[in-house]
Amino acid sequence: MAQIDITKESQSFWRASFDNPPVNVFGAQMIIEMRALLDAAENDPDLAVIVFESAIPDYFIAHWDLADDLSALANQPPAPTGQQPFVDICVRVSRLPVLTISKIRGRARGAGSEFLLATDIRFASRERTLIGQFEMGAGSVPPGGGAPARLPRLVGRGRALEILAGAEDFDGDLAERYGYVNRAVPDADLDGFVTAFASRVATFDREVLAELKGWVDAITLPDDAEFPPQSAAFAGRIGGPRYQTWAEHAFAAGLQQPGDLEERLGTRSVAY
Repeated sequence: MAQIDITKESQSFWRASFDNPPVNVFGAQMIIEMRALLDAAENDPDLAVIVFESAIPDYFIAHWDLADDLSALANQPPAPTGQQPFVDICVRVSRLPVLTISKIRGRARGAGSEFLLATDIRFASRERTLIGQFEMGAGSVPPGGGAPARLPRLVGRGRALEILAGAEDFDGDLAERYGYVNRAVPDADLDGFVTAFASRVATFDREVLAELKGWVDAITLPDDAEFPPQSAAFAGRIGGPRYQTWAEHAFAAGLQQPGDLEERLGTRSVAY
């Protein structure tokens, strides 16, 4: 794979590391590679745990690739869930019969936040995490990858609206306090902590783990019917003049490149 490095720590424990320099945007190629990973995970009788992490220290997943026209997906088979391609990935991640863990170091906004919300457990670097849903600051675009369906179930109605409507960044400590992530861990301890937790779970019976997760999924995951209206609203708004003006200024200012705009997107996006 070109953008996702897979390391098999054991038969039951995999690592999937996002590696799409310079800032780990999520686009068509990553969708193609995630489909391959999910196909393998769904059909592996020994796999119990996947840890998703980043090979780029300052960016877990920056956001959706806003320059990608998705033409690379033209020859791909239809999405198995019938959802829009990115939402399909998130739905499949959430419903995997294995435990999925996001190890968050760096920035995860927009689609990056929506991906980590789709995983089962989120552990974050206390000092080096910034996550959020910046879309409302980008020409008043509603998030379309599932955040409005997933966030209220995690953090409650009021905090979900604060995150979505405020379009600001949350550091590791505040994200933990809100329930956006499970736990914020000192950065120096994050790797060891996540490895120890994943390794412990990987020793348990895989069938029992899948059964346990299935019970929790049944009462916590959004219904698939919640996602299409959100995706359609997002698609409609990004064709509008407010978003187009924002995008023009943002790319000119360094969007999707390392630098001040990407580092502070949760506060800078409202400037356009």
